[in-house]
Order: sequence, then structure tokens, then C-alpha cells
Amino acid sequence: MKIAQFIFAGLLFLSVSTVNAELRRGGSLFGDVESNGDVRINGSIQGRFESNGDIRVNGSIQGRIEADGGIRKNGSLVGKVESNGDVRIDGSLRGKIEDNGDVRENGSLIGSASGATKEQAAVIFFFGFF
Repeated sequence: MKIAQFIFAGLLFLSVSTVNAELRRGGSLFGDVESNGDVRINGSIQGRFESNGDIRVNGSIQGRIEADGGIRKNGSLVGKVESNGDVRIDGSLRGKIEDNGDVRENGSLIGSASGATKEQAAVIFFFGFF
């Protein structure tokens, strides 16, 4: 019997160097994740995700992302994003961005983006992943 998905529960600590840790497509994670490097998310996460590096999301996240580096979002996110680097949204985000860098929106943002220039920010309130 083949197992196509890997499901993790609880608290996961990722210690990585350059790039890296990756949650592969079809993988699921429920709970809190802490990483010391760059991370690529191609699967789905429900919970809080914190990284000292850059985060690239091609999958889906419901919850909160906190990053010291930049965040590039091609997938979907419902929740709150906090970043000390730039945030680029090419996918969809329903939630709130708190950013010390630039926010570039090429996708769909329903929410607010603080720390961005007035032209880049939209105002929202979203339901509960603060």
C-alpha cells in the first residue's frame, strides 16, 4: 500500500541551512512550524508558520506566517502575514499583512497591508486568524 500524503501533527522544528526545507505537494501539516532557514511550501498547512529565512508558498495555508525574510505567495492563504522583508502576492490572500518591507500585489488581496505604500495597500478585516 502506497501512502501518497504525509500528515504531521503537533509542533515541528526545521533546522535548515540554505534552502532549506520543503513541504511537498500533497503533504499536509497541522500545528506550529518553526524554521531556521528558507522554506518552500507546496502542500497545505493549518496553524502557525515561523521562519528566520524566506518563505515561498505554492500550496495553501490557513493560519499565520511570521518571517524575518521575504515572503512570496503563489498559492492561497487565509490568515495573517508578518514579515521583516518584502511580501509578494501572486496568488490569493484573504487576511492581514504587517510588513516592514514592500508589498507587491499581482494576485488577489482581500485585506489590509500595513507597512506598504498607499498605492500598494488595501484595507480589510478578516475573520479570526490574528
